[in-house]
Amino acid sequence: MHEYSIVQSLLNNCEENAGQNGSTKVTKVVVKIGVLSGVEPDLLQIAFDTFKENTICHDALFVINIQKVVIKCKTCGSTSTLEKHHYCCPLCESIDIDILDGEDMYLMQLELQ
Repeated sequence: MHEYSIVQSLLNNCEENAGQNGSTKVTKVVVKIGVLSGVEPDLLQIAFDTFKENTICHDALFVINIQKVVIKCKTCGSTSTLEKHHYCCPLCESIDIDILDGEDMYLMQLELQ
């Protein structure tokens, strides 16, 4: 389960950011997970809850925002958010598209004390 290694890296990042800002506690961690990232939100939550003990994030609220797939059509130039895993432009039905968002996981926000 690679969610464990992701959470370990996330917790290290939180500690590093807190230290750089002179904080001793993280109260909230917000991440954005793309539906194509390969990260399972439920497993990530379990891993975070498991590994946050004995860290600067031990009382932190963990918020996961799911990012749908955002595409730009190379044929008609439109930008769209896909509601289904149907990888074509919803306007012109071209499959010549670029994925703009929804493939990655990002640390979006930390609340520090």
